[in-house]
Amino acid sequence: MFGSSAGPILVLSQNTKRDAGKKVQLENIGAGKAIADVIRTCLGPQAMLKMLMDPMGGIVMTNDGNAILREITVQHPAGKSMIEIARTQDEEVGDGTTSVIVLAGEMLGVAEQFLSQQMHPTVIIRAYRQALEDAVTVLQDKISFPLDLNDNKQLIEVVQACVGTKFIGKWSQKACEIAIDAVKTVTLEENGRKEIDIKRYARVEKIPGGTIEDSEVLKGVMINKDVTHPKMRRMIKNPRIVLLDCNLEYKKGESQTNVEIMNEGDFTRILELEEEYIQKICSDIISVKPDLIFTEKGISDLAQHYFVKAGITAIRRVRKSDNNRIARACGATIVNRTEELKEEDVGTKAGLFEIKKIGDEYFTYITECTDPKACTIILRGASKDILNEAERNLQDALHAARNILLEPKLVPGGGAVEMAVSMMLTEKGKSLQGVGQWPYRAVAQALEVIPRTLAQNCGANIIRTLTALRAKHATGTSTWGINGVTGQLADMKELGIWEPLSVKLQVYKTAIETAILLLRIDDIVSGSKKKDRDSDRPAARATEESMKE
Repeated sequence: MFGSSAGPILVLSQNTKRDAGKKVQLENIGAGKAIADVIRTCLGPQAMLKMLMDPMGGIVMTNDGNAILREITVQHPAGKSMIEIARTQDEEVGDGTTSVIVLAGEMLGVAEQFLSQQMHPTVIIRAYRQALEDAVTVLQDKISFPLDLNDNKQLIEVVQACVGTKFIGKWSQKACEIAIDAVKTVTLEENGRKEIDIKRYARVEKIPGGTIEDSEVLKGVMINKDVTHPKMRRMIKNPRIVLLDCNLEYKKGESQTNVEIMNEGDFTRILELEEEYIQKICSDIISVKPDLIFTEKGISDLAQHYFVKAGITAIRRVRKSDNNRIARACGATIVNRTEELKEEDVGTKAGLFEIKKIGDEYFTYITECTDPKACTIILRGASKDILNEAERNLQDALHAARNILLEPKLVPGGGAVEMAVSMMLTEKGKSLQGVGQWPYRAVAQALEVIPRTLAQNCGANIIRTLTALRAKHATGTSTWGINGVTGQLADMKELGIWEPLSVKLQVYKTAIETAILLLRIDDIVSGSKKKDRDSDRPAARATEESMKE
């Protein structure tokens, strides 16, 4: 500190700056580890459930990493970025949300000792990057192997490994069949490009009641609607379907409209014009001879009358997304203006239209479609909470099936792949020179957190199990892992536990890159108000006051 007439000036040494940065990094590591500890018990087949209360007083029971972190409120910025990676993982590949958080927390944890030993974060980051590149190469070239998509048994095994760790593991056979059936239905190949859009075209409809065994995939679409007029037909075989995105009622003014009427006949004429307009749009529709009409907007009473006379069934206020699914299932085109209706816009691929009553609700079924490219999965279950959890699990299964069909490569599950990569990185770490070899080896050590957590959640003896597993891998058998149910060592080939390569690659990339990102932060500055900032600087305030005097 040096005094001068201008006021006090603070000179910080290089060490003080580094200590301040290290403090922030250790705080970030602590936040990351805290989030990982919350999720750790949710990994593997013996995973525990978390019961979460949302602000509205509702409850969520789940062991899905992303669903848990979505409901948690976190103040620390590093904690928020950990939650963000679970969401990214869920959007990208749909599975591995718990693994990615546990692994990212461990990657941060092993960096702590190096920071304490005054190692520069850049050295750690460089070693982490190198380890990630090597891990990805090892996964793609040495451990993964291709899958034959025509082999339905192995497809089911892969999806079963995904579902086995979830609540619907008891009904895993049923869930796998549903997932594979739905994904194959919505797969679209055109111009050599494969598109599998689960979000838009495979809708999960939850109906409380019945048992999970009653769930099924429809070869078509189901929506929660009833016909608009009681006289309309409720069952039609081979229907001709027209899909509309326009009002079947007279046009209302966009804003407040005033009409000035000079004589009595004008009022009658206005009413006649409205009726003529509805009659015209109805005659446009009736001219293509449809049996069934779906519209996203309303249908007036007069239009319903014309349709009943023509023997046409109409359903109104259908969701846009449902309308798109019906279009894909029955081959119809959604039309915005009735004058533009043509014969080729009519959908004829549906085999049966019927309305069923389940509980107190009416449901419209459009089934027996020839080559539908959209489907509805009907989930039945005892209560809403069970249905919500079953839906979350089914979404994971759908994503697992989608990942395999898009990239048919597998790696062994049950912590086997982590142990194999860990052994190879440890081996390579021995040939590295300089100080960077220690963080590099630490990545290999951090990967062991997955088999360790699996053993821990089974209640097995962790040290013995991991030592035995290391010994197995040292002899060159890279498919041995931990049986998540018993906690014993097992060959994943015999157990039939496989995971898609794309999920594993995404887990490693996301976890290590998040650790790198958080290690790179050396200061957290909050954008607070001016008044607060001034109150934090007494020296500056004292100087200002002395200058005023």
